[in-house]
This record gives sequence, C-alpha cells and structure tokens, in this order.
Amino acid sequence: MTIRGAALAAAATLLSLGGVAPAAAQDDKPRPPDQMSNVGGTLLGQPGTHVDLGTGAPELPKKLTGRSWVVADAESGAVLAAHNAHWKLPPASTLKMLFAETLLPLFNKEEKHKVAPEELEGMGEGSSLVGIKEDLTYTVRELWLGVFLRSGNDAVHVLSAMNGGVDATVQAMNDRARELGAEDTHVVSPDGYDAKGQTSSAYDLTLFARAGMQNPDFRAYAATPRAKFPGGKKGKKREYFEIQNTNRLLTGDVDVDVYKGIAGIKNGNTTNAGATFTGVAERDGRVLLVTVMHPDEDESNAVYKEAGKLLDWGFKAAPAVQPVGELVPPEGMRQEDGAGQDSGKNADDGKGTAGSGEQPSASDGTGAATAHEEEGGGVGTALAITIGSVALLAIVAYVIHRRWPLPDLVGRGRPGGAIEQEAGHEVDPDDKGDGDAEGAVDALSGDAAEVPAEKKLE
Repeated sequence: MTIRGAALAAAATLLSLGGVAPAAAQDDKPRPPDQMSNVGGTLLGQPGTHVDLGTGAPELPKKLTGRSWVVADAESGAVLAAHNAHWKLPPASTLKMLFAETLLPLFNKEEKHKVAPEELEGMGEGSSLVGIKEDLTYTVRELWLGVFLRSGNDAVHVLSAMNGGVDATVQAMNDRARELGAEDTHVVSPDGYDAKGQTSSAYDLTLFARAGMQNPDFRAYAATPRAKFPGGKKGKKREYFEIQNTNRLLTGDVDVDVYKGIAGIKNGNTTNAGATFTGVAERDGRVLLVTVMHPDEDESNAVYKEAGKLLDWGFKAAPAVQPVGELVPPEGMRQEDGAGQDSGKNADDGKGTAGSGEQPSASDGTGAATAHEEEGGGVGTALAITIGSVALLAIVAYVIHRRWPLPDLVGRGRPGGAIEQEAGHEVDPDDKGDGDAEGAVDALSGDAAEVPAEKKLE
C-alpha cells in the first residue's frame, strides 16, 4: 500500500508539473467529428482530405490550412476534392448567400423602403455596415448592393424587417436550407454574425452558392466590384458614395490579384469563424465552385490565396479526377432524380477511406486517395443573359443529364455597370472596364464609422 501510495503521489506530481502538456495541447486543436453527414456521398462524411486522382491529374496544392474546404463543378455538381466537407463550423457572412437565395425572389428590386429606427437595432457589436440611415429611403436594389458588396448587416436587418422580422427570416432560411439539402446549417442570425449554435459547412455553403447562381440578380450582385450607394441629404439632393466589394478575388488587394474568370460570390470574417469564402469562376467553359473555411494560416488574405490555389488545381485536374461525391440538387429535383444521401462517386464502392498524414497520397487512378490534415480580367464573367423559365429548364436539364447548367457566363468587363446605370448613377470615369477597381474607395466617405480591419466582423 505504501508503494502504491508513493506511485500515486508521483503521478499526481507529474500531472501538476505539466508532464502531459504536449498531449493536452494537441487535444486542444479543433478536430472534426469521426463521422459527419453523408449527404452527397459517404466519403464526404469522413474526416480528412478526399481526392481520386486519375492519370495525369496534378497533386493537390501544398500547405492548405483551411479547416474545411470543397472544390466542385458548379454545373454537374461533381465534388472534385474535399477536406472535412461536412464539418459544422461558424459560417460568418458567407451565410448571407443563403439569406439572399431565400429573400431575393420576394421583392421587386425597384421597390422603395423608408428605414425605421427599430430596423437597425439588434446588430452585433463591430458588425460590418454599408451605412444605412434611419428615416431615409432606399430601393431594394441598393439594399442588396449593401449586402453583397459591403456585407452590410444593416442592409440585412432592413430586408429582414421587410420580410416580417428577423425571427421570420431565420425560420425561412432554415426551411430553405433543408430544401437545398444543407443539413449542417442552423441559422440563428440572418447576417451570419457569431451566435451560439449557428453553424454551416463547406459543403452547405457550396450548395447555397450553386443555388443562388441560378438567379440572375444574385449573379449580378455577387459579381459587382463596386457601386454608388446613397448617403445622406445635402439640401434637397441625395448624396452618393462609392462602395467596393470586400471579395478580394474580385477586386484584388496588395497581395492578391484579381482571379482570372472570377464571378463572385461571398466572403466573411468573425472571431469564431475566422475567414470564410465561397467563390465561383469560369475558364474555357468549365464553371467551378470553391469554399474555404477558417485557414489556420495567419498570412494576410490566406482564405483568398488558398481558394485561388484550389481553383487553379480544379481547372487543371477536372478532366482527370474522379468525383468523390456530389452536390445534391434541391428537394424537388432530388426526389425525381433519386439523388441524396450516400450518393456520388465512391459512395458505396469501398475504395475511399479516411487516412492520416500531412498530405493526401496520390491515387493510382483506381481508387480515392485520402488524408487527415488539414491573369488578366475576367471579373466580368457575371451573367448578362436572361433566360425565360430558368427554374423549369434547370429541373428538366438536371433530371435528364444530372446537370444543373448555369446560363452562359459572358465576359462583360464590368458586371456591376448595368446595376449602376439602372440606378442612375454615374460610372467612375477612371474605370478602364477591365474589372479592376481603379479609384475605388474602401471607406464610407464619412457616412458610417469605419471599423478597424482587424476588428471588423463581416
């Protein structure tokens, strides 16, 4: 008993001295569940990196630090590669894609709305704002520009009020998420601001982007690099200031170039979510979607850099890789098409299993490789063509061809130009029409307090 007591005392001493600190530190690092949702295929429900490289397919980019990411074909829905696709994480303002996909069809964009003071209440501290003023009137189009370009939580709350209030909007978003097959998503706040229990996943965010891109207004707003936004009044005349899209693959930054072929969609950044981003790009007739959530890299603009690397890989690899899953179609199409849980390449063939290591191992072309670890213009690839009966055509096309085709993405140089012209605002005379943001301003010209970049919650 004496010996046993001495051993216990020694063990307690080791624990108090931090003898197991390394293991504890390792356990503190967030890790995905061992089993997640199987929507889109069983491989997507397993933690780790999943890719099935065929002959000649390039390896995935090195040093990807996103906790979760997905690369998918926007039209066929094929998931080309994924990492912890169904890990439920805070989504930040990428959740505004679901907000827009849910509410955009409900209001005429020419409708005008006078903002009541109570409509601007309840926003989280440090929220990103476009600069909406109470007792002033805005068109629905202008409110959506505030949502898409400046990630304005004030615009979200005003549109929510028009929809019957925040609670009604949250319910509508949750209902729409279920219709789209997004089982990882639980909406608490319509603007994506950090809230207890609010989650989404890289898979679900990609679903929202794919569904949203079927709407021509969604496409136009998402691809607008900058626009004029109404400020206060000077005498009888309404003043306007310029707002720039916070999507750095669309507008560029000091260390990020405008991505060739980019057509939107949405970024976000909060304390709990870190940086999140979903983007769509087109090259040589192929349209890809990418979502990256919470890179662990502290490098500036890491989420855009990793998204760009994954898009580059996807365009090169798409002809040679085998899908590891699929983006399920919305509920109505799913029932007719037979798609749903456990669907997609390698869903039941046993070829892909979650492994471990720093990088996914190369496939020999016969099965899925897995791992557990984490130029030019083209901004104008936003749609300029309107096709009648889009929803019906999309349903027929998907059922027959297992595709959900996007209308042609036509290079227009300045996708936001039509919006600005329709709103009656002058186009920036310095604009060269190449999609770059010459002369654009980041601040709100005194119309709203600018939150320091490191504290801004988009």
